[in-house]
Amino acid sequence: MRADRLLSILLLLQVNRRMTAGVLAERLEVSPRTIHRDMEALSMAGVPVYAERGAGGGWVLPDSFRTDVTGLTESEIQALFVGMPGRVLEDLGMGRASDAALVKLLAAMPAVARRDAEQVRQRIHVDGAGWHQIQETVPALAAIQEAVWLDQKIRMEYQRGDGSVVEREVDPLGLVAKGRLWYLVASVDGEPRTYRVSRVQAVEILSEVAERPPAFDLAAFWTQSSADLVANLPRYPIVVRVASQAARRLWIPGAYARVEHIGEPEDDGWQRADLTLQTEAEACSYVLGFGSQMEVVAPPELRERVTQTAREIVAFYESRRAAPLG
Repeated sequence: MRADRLLSILLLLQVNRRMTAGVLAERLEVSPRTIHRDMEALSMAGVPVYAERGAGGGWVLPDSFRTDVTGLTESEIQALFVGMPGRVLEDLGMGRASDAALVKLLAAMPAVARRDAEQVRQRIHVDGAGWHQIQETVPALAAIQEAVWLDQKIRMEYQRGDGSVVEREVDPLGLVAKGRLWYLVASVDGEPRTYRVSRVQAVEILSEVAERPPAFDLAAFWTQSSADLVANLPRYPIVVRVASQAARRLWIPGAYARVEHIGEPEDDGWQRADLTLQTEAEACSYVLGFGSQMEVVAPPELRERVTQTAREIVAFYESRRAAPLG
């Protein structure tokens, strides 16, 4: 409805103060021409919106103008109370503040809306952590968070994956919580990079103001960098046959094999499956985990490796028969 869209435009401009017609059109899923018509309607209604030309221009709402909009729809109330995982807020020192804010919001709502909000809280819980993730200690998180809020450079001692420690001076751009893991996105010489917060051994907030790349968007950067990481991971495709009673184990959460395709049960009850892993060693371990319920079809070198490893396992246990336990 147009009234809802006009209200959305008003709230977006109230938060961002300046937005182009193209960005508004994309956000609201309409054409730029529709946005221009909506702006005319807002202006005629007394809202002081105006257009600024040139680079960095767009539709502007003056800082002096504010509106107090309290009417929330049922779905909007539900969305507010399907909140961020508590562990993330605790790490940021916002656990109590979040609880207090929700209490105040509930108190300000009509009785019917309060009931809807409480129903959501009691029926939906978001846990962003995977089953096999470890919980890391992040002693440097508080200082990094402060630097992010203040837009100040930091100097940090960072432990690389190989164990070596290096010193880096970076411009912090934002923090990302991936399950229970925290990452710092920071700029070095104008290029955004990603650092694992648990590997930051020491951090010093500097007096210099952090430089932020023009038009940097944290969520867009993380989405793209995550996609690039997945795309660049090593790929080791294999073809197997799996007993039907074991086929459901192919989708066990945390398993490092991706199921590309699985066929219908054959006459013997087994199913052919195309899987992708990262390395031959991982594939060998994965197949052996199914024991006699999975057979490698291709590639032949993996079939040979699985066979040889199985022989070595049998030989090892045969040699231990006569050896005392303990």
